[in-house]
Amino acid sequence: MDLRLLEAEALPEERAAIDALLGPPHGGWDGGERVIARDGRALYGGHEVRSQRHLLLPALNAAQSRIGWISEGALNYICTRLSVPPADAYGVATFYALLSTTPRPRRVVHVCEDVACRVAGSDKLIAALNERVGDAGHGAPAGDHVMIGDDDAIWLRSPCLGLCDQAPAAFTQEAGPVAVERLLGNVKVEDVERLLTDPHFGKDEAPVAIPQKGDPSLRLLRRVDVVDPASFDAYRASGGYAALRRAIEIGPDAVLREVNDSKLMGRGGAAFPTGRKWEAVARQPARPHYLICNADESEPGTFKDRVIMAGDPFSLVEAMTIAAYVTGSTHGFIYVRGEYPLPIERLQHAIDTAKRRGMLGANILGAGFDFELEIRKGAGAYICGEETAIFNSIEGYRGEPRSKPPFPVVAGVFGKPTVINNVETFVNVLEILRIGGQAYAKIGTEQSTGPKLYCLSGNVTRPGTYEVPFGITLRELIELAGGVPEGRPIQAVLLGGAAGLFVRPDELDMKMTFEDARAARATLGSGVVMVFDDNVDLLDMLLRVAAFFRDESCGQCVPCRVGTVRQEEALHRMSVGKPIGSMTAEISLIEEIGVAMRDASICGLGQTAYSAVESAIKRLHLFNGATPKSNPPGTPASDPLDAPPSLGAEDPKPQQSEQPKPPQNGARP
Repeated sequence: MDLRLLEAEALPEERAAIDALLGPPHGGWDGGERVIARDGRALYGGHEVRSQRHLLLPALNAAQSRIGWISEGALNYICTRLSVPPADAYGVATFYALLSTTPRPRRVVHVCEDVACRVAGSDKLIAALNERVGDAGHGAPAGDHVMIGDDDAIWLRSPCLGLCDQAPAAFTQEAGPVAVERLLGNVKVEDVERLLTDPHFGKDEAPVAIPQKGDPSLRLLRRVDVVDPASFDAYRASGGYAALRRAIEIGPDAVLREVNDSKLMGRGGAAFPTGRKWEAVARQPARPHYLICNADESEPGTFKDRVIMAGDPFSLVEAMTIAAYVTGSTHGFIYVRGEYPLPIERLQHAIDTAKRRGMLGANILGAGFDFELEIRKGAGAYICGEETAIFNSIEGYRGEPRSKPPFPVVAGVFGKPTVINNVETFVNVLEILRIGGQAYAKIGTEQSTGPKLYCLSGNVTRPGTYEVPFGITLRELIELAGGVPEGRPIQAVLLGGAAGLFVRPDELDMKMTFEDARAARATLGSGVVMVFDDNVDLLDMLLRVAAFFRDESCGQCVPCRVGTVRQEEALHRMSVGKPIGSMTAEISLIEEIGVAMRDASICGLGQTAYSAVESAIKRLHLFNGATPKSNPPGTPASDPLDAPPSLGAEDPKPQQSEQPKPPQNGARP
């Protein structure tokens, strides 16, 4: 390909950051010094260089981490190194919300404005910042020729940062020779001011803690906040790697039988049988097979995967190694959202340590199988939680979903058979091998087996990640978290996050199982349980959900791209009492838009963008002045609310991908 490159030159520090990732250039054709005797008559690289396209997103991240934004020169150098057309690379760079192709200070503070943080007062925090510091983005460079001081800083609004149990949250980025990123909880306006003005302000990273610490009944969370997450020996002493040894002893077919016997369903929202997925990939003749962990946990209200990755990283590495052994996968990726610096750091340490100790790499435990595992860091794109969007992102393209079929078990990442599950699904496999598939199936209910993690946030006394067997009621789960502070009445509960739906206070005795949720026309989704007391402005929360989907739509398909905008516009008109025609006509319009999105969108983002809105209108009667009422005995729990599950990586249907996460483009300039 004859590339039309740009004229801009990368700065020495930009070249150094990119070369540190890609290695030094080989010659003049890929960005090195041009030597006529070597480069004048022959082109070296060709297909080999183009095969490195999958390193585009890591290279963009590396360039921005060095100077704070991706300059034209840095983009040009990346394109030269990877043989990617500049227009193509620019399209990728502008897809992700955390990346900036316009000048930006080295220090940026992202302040969450999403639902859980709004309940905790982030709207007031942001209002105070607007007054005391200036609007979001205030002070950012503008114009063709800009000067950026070393101490300059800006703040930006952000969608959910995955720290809902410690709301309000903020995420800080400081570019430099050694980039520093931190996820901060319980943030006050004074903290943000200090972060903007004092580069040495050392507010501590949000701790990894769970309310059930030390509870002997815990299975998935038993090591979190108890065992040193950085110690391989401590992990081994607490039972770590016993499951991998057992898997190798009994062989891949026996492991598959155990997983099938356990009836393990995917935990990302779509609830697809894990054993069936693994078996389908294992039987594919095409090679190689790939394994992906969907850890792009961007669903508002979801943070359970962060707790596992930061609190027990070796468990995920071990579980993925078992999955690779069973499915014949030789290479794996953990795709982690870019706002999770501590989980990324601890996972990388766990991977490096496991390699040194013979638990990753070549001939693992002398069993004759090889498995390499690497982390891919996202860059702010909720849609990349959809499984096929993850494939595109890993391959170096815009994170847009693909049409199915073919399904991932046949043609996934790089066009090869691929297993994709989320963090919680993988770590359940360790417990299955520890106690046996049949014993595991006795936990929970007949159709919903095993333990389940829930993310409780909003108006609860002890927010956090909770582990309980399937079958507990929603009321019991809220009581486990201490109930509502000051005993205030519950106004509504959001199940499954922004892609889920609202339920009424008279529905709290619903059992938290897949089958009971379906019967109640609800969804467990990714495990979000966000409680709103009678002080919360539910209309404000609903408008934020609508804005989230508008921002996060990747724009690939018309129903979602246009529908999310029109839905939000109609809600705003209704919220100020200025509907087009009557309120009834406006509600009918929203329903028509919602049904079109649900039926015609290419992936789960568009298919679920109407779910919370529909439940607020039909279940909570939010726009007709009526209070939520119970249905007469023997009647359905609500109007039809058959929304598909949140984007999970578990289901071979459009809505599948263990847990929704579209791009945060519009939210962060």
